[in-house]
Amino acid sequence: MSKKLGKLSEISEEKIRNFHEYTRLQGLKTTKQRGTILDVFFRMKGHISVEELYDIVKTVNPRIGYATVYRTLHLLVDSGQVEERRFGDGMSRYEGHSEVERHGHMICEECGQILEFFNEELETLQIKLADELEFDIHYHRHELFGSCMDKSSCAKRRKKNPKLK
Repeated sequence: MSKKLGKLSEISEEKIRNFHEYTRLQGLKTTKQRGTILDVFFRMKGHISVEELYDIVKTVNPRIGYATVYRTLHLLVDSGQVEERRFGDGMSRYEGHSEVERHGHMICEECGQILEFFNEELETLQIKLADELEFDIHYHRHELFGSCMDKSSCAKRRKKNPKLK
């Protein structure tokens, strides 16, 4: 599955700077290979697997190995700049940025499509509920599993993704 590369957003540039500061504090070197991986990752859209990132990175620099991509993604997670997500298909995906920072996911169990959503009413309701129950929310995840209503588009996406059931 090919993902299109976009421009680096201000948020992505800040996350790259934060990552470099994190690695410096950890006593790790800044390498050109890691820089290439960061640049490609933060230009990709969506929820990216190690394999998808590696496929794009090797077109930019064929000398970068899978293990380097894997380790860099995990450093990004450790640094707090990227979130690792598992959507029930046994594959880890990584999310570096979104149009909406606080958001949930709707995951089609048939074709694997992941839709992001944000709903202010839902956010307000969960804060109200937490207040009523005297609970302090530190973080939350909204992940809704189901299937696409447009069955023909869903079937086309499913054909492109042989890893699905």
